[in-house]
Amino acid sequence: MKVNDIVRFLNDVGGGRIVRIEGNTAYVEDADGFERPALTRDLVVIDSTQAGARAFERPIEVKTRQVEPDKPKFKPEPQQPVLPVVETPEGDTLNVLLAFEPREVKHLNTTTFFGVIVNDSNYFLDITFLTRAAESDMWTTRFHGTIEPNMQETLCEISHDDLPQMDRIAVQYIAYKPQKAFRLKNPALVEQRLDTTKFYKLHCFQPNEYFDNPVLAVDITRNDLPVRQYVIDSSQLENAMREKRGADFRASRKQVSKPKKKEEIEVVDLHIHRLLDTTAGLNNADMLAVQMNKFREVMNQHLRTAGKKIVFIHGKGEGVLRHAILDELKRKYPHCEAQDASFREYGFGATQVTIHLNR
Repeated sequence: MKVNDIVRFLNDVGGGRIVRIEGNTAYVEDADGFERPALTRDLVVIDSTQAGARAFERPIEVKTRQVEPDKPKFKPEPQQPVLPVVETPEGDTLNVLLAFEPREVKHLNTTTFFGVIVNDSNYFLDITFLTRAAESDMWTTRFHGTIEPNMQETLCEISHDDLPQMDRIAVQYIAYKPQKAFRLKNPALVEQRLDTTKFYKLHCFQPNEYFDNPVLAVDITRNDLPVRQYVIDSSQLENAMREKRGADFRASRKQVSKPKKKEEIEVVDLHIHRLLDTTAGLNNADMLAVQMNKFREVMNQHLRTAGKKIVFIHGKGEGVLRHAILDELKRKYPHCEAQDASFREYGFGATQVTIHLNR
């Protein structure tokens, strides 16, 4: 990167010509003649030729004699050059993240927060950000507009007075590339539950791969897949508990001449909140790795106990953890048997594994 290179801002709109470089800071002159300092790591060179540099030179004002004093001549405004979109090799996979960045992280009780969207892809996003209170079914639009590829953009500024209306957040978008061929992406609507008490807890704000400053991050899309929260249907859970209580009551009234020794079954809960105190800074892949490590640890402990039964509770959700467990059993523990665990005893989303010795 050198003087007269034409550059584009990575974290802001626009660009210009480098007029001087001091250490890690480059001073960029835009088409209006204004200089803007920026770190060299936040710039990308799009033209290093002399022709490109001349395109950003300020027009020379030529003084001419006024022929008609009654008709003043106006100097045309210089047009801002259209900078090309810089694409990355991995950018054809959509990754979208919503973050809340405090203006003053050391004063969480009084500060405001910036809602920032990260478009980590080569696609333009027509995006809408909405919020609502938990007890309401009416949404409020906080932002609607277009986000350029591989850019961060501030959507809105949020005060503490806004937090009671933000128990639910939603982001909907359409991805496209104008004036060129591209792979079609499905439109998405991602609704998330937002715990607004986290806005008052300093440890909930963490830097990540997109932010050097602490932020409260919410994944919207990871590797083309919109992120869905695991939601428990309270009515189904209540019915399951009622059926279990009824079964226990009927079993207690049966007269058994010889009590049968109940087979001991080990139950392992793989829900991430049972394994970790906090998931701050972890994405879905990181949390899945923690859950699978726990699964392997338990399996290896009982691998030589023939007939041992283990119930792994993984939840229903989208079935990612369940499929990972079944795939691991097929590849590494082919001598073990897997089946759905008892619905009455363990509810939705549990798999029972029976250990058989490998012959």
